[in-house]
Amino acid sequence: MKTSLSLWKSLSIASAAVGVSVATAGTAQAQANNSELLNQINTYSQGDIAQVNSVFQLSDVSPSDWAFDALRNLVENYNCIVGYPDGTFRGNRPLSRYEFAAGLNACLQQIERMIQSGGSEVTPEDLAALRRLINEFEAELATLGARVDDLEGRVEFLEDNQFSTTTKLKGEVVFAIGDSFGDVDALDFRLVPTDNGGENGGELTFSDVPSEINPSFLSDIPAAIASLGDFDLVANDDDDTQTTFTDRVRLTLETSFTGKDTLITRLTAGNSASFSPTAGAVVGEDGPDLGSGMGFQTFNLDTGNDVVIDWLAYYFPLRRANVYLAAFGGLHSDYTSTTFGATGLEDFTGGSGSLTQLAASSPIYTIGGGSGLGFNMPLGPVDISLGYLADEAADSTESNGLFNGEYGALAQIAFNLGDRAELGVTYVNSYHDSGAIYDFGGGSAVNGTAWANALGLFGTEANSYGVQGKFDITDRISLAAYGMYTDAKVAGSSDEFDIWSYGLGVAFNDLGKEGNVLGLFAGAPPYLAEGDLKTPLQVEGFYKYQLTDGISITPGVIWLKDAAQGVLGEEDAIIGTLRTTFTF
Repeated sequence: MKTSLSLWKSLSIASAAVGVSVATAGTAQAQANNSELLNQINTYSQGDIAQVNSVFQLSDVSPSDWAFDALRNLVENYNCIVGYPDGTFRGNRPLSRYEFAAGLNACLQQIERMIQSGGSEVTPEDLAALRRLINEFEAELATLGARVDDLEGRVEFLEDNQFSTTTKLKGEVVFAIGDSFGDVDALDFRLVPTDNGGENGGELTFSDVPSEINPSFLSDIPAAIASLGDFDLVANDDDDTQTTFTDRVRLTLETSFTGKDTLITRLTAGNSASFSPTAGAVVGEDGPDLGSGMGFQTFNLDTGNDVVIDWLAYYFPLRRANVYLAAFGGLHSDYTSTTFGATGLEDFTGGSGSLTQLAASSPIYTIGGGSGLGFNMPLGPVDISLGYLADEAADSTESNGLFNGEYGALAQIAFNLGDRAELGVTYVNSYHDSGAIYDFGGGSAVNGTAWANALGLFGTEANSYGVQGKFDITDRISLAAYGMYTDAKVAGSSDEFDIWSYGLGVAFNDLGKEGNVLGLFAGAPPYLAEGDLKTPLQVEGFYKYQLTDGISITPGVIWLKDAAQGVLGEEDAIIGTLRTTFTF
């Protein structure tokens, strides 16, 4: 039975209820920018709305509302009113003519179906009202139709050409121009026999010294060098490095099978080596580089631009816990809830935050890596993280494998102190016998001095303790600090060594433009606190300029003091970098 309210009246009242004026379109409206019109329609079409079958399904509409009868008529007789998923109509929200035209179009389609089915609910008066509405909103309906046709074409194209229904592809490309200045090669020295001669004969260089390295050597390096014979250390402070143009490319496939899990497969290639003044501290042929950690930059990776899989892992929920299963290339920062890096300094990809690993977060997260399992359990304001990663899990030879080789086991408690502050304590138990301690599980150092990392050659069990904190002073200024202590004990001996590290960083986000970051950092990389060894210092400053949503340019400077802890007579070194990052 036809309601007493006409279709015209119902639509007019309903539109007024949401702030719509159905005044005749003027000349200015007809000349509106086409992209703006499409944006209005797109905004309407992207809303999460759902068809309702009864006006009483709308929780914010009651019989006492002045537009109640009009809405009920449109719902019950024409079935062309929609609501939001939370069961509301939101009748007080302003509505544009294009949004009203989209609603009118829905009613036209419904009435067309009613006429085709032979229904008697549509009267000549309704049809006359529809003709007036169509004339009134002719321009908007035409634009809407074109937009729908365009969207349908795009959807059809995507369905035919999509990469995968379960997998997303993300990419990051880093171009870097870099050079170093000052004492760029602390290992460029000679041990020249004194007039009394040396026990080992002629001159010695760094390549001769590692064969004499042992734990006693590390306890007092200057004296140990002297014990090799009567030598004078002659350092070469020449700057002989050249400007380089290097790259790193990452393509990450993120696959979900249930909508709540994620399988990560990352392909990587690069040719960017470390500018560390102690880089090249290699023991034996093709051994790990113990000295590459000083000034190590987050994008440093040298595969000769050969493509490799450098990360293969699976995330999935288990009741309240988040589980991380790493088949290859896993890091402790992958599963911990936070590593307390300042917003703007830490970005987890190495392409958009700080230049160096030391400035991104505490070195405690770089102890070990590889294959294993991690858990994160959110408990209100407290997060608990536990994990175990083995460096040589795929090696079945003796003293290797998942449980009998190098590893790092982490436990962390993080406290969320309101919306702006985080504080955490972290413990890592690890074992090392063939590479650097702070190495992400790869053998070569990504943090720390050569002397601290050299302890990883002697079957060393290390217990590391860290305290980290982060405080967002404002929405744009973020401060982070950390301190770390490692107690390293050499297996089969009473030799124990102390390693320390600490740092303070601040980031000024959106400085000059949204997405820009000014970052400053100062700290001591992991260093061996023994004998007369000096404490190294690293200072970094950079400015990331967000050129577009997918392109950023970051010039920066890194200053290194006592990179070899003063043992090799080294002077200060400076690394300059211009990093350009493309993301897609």
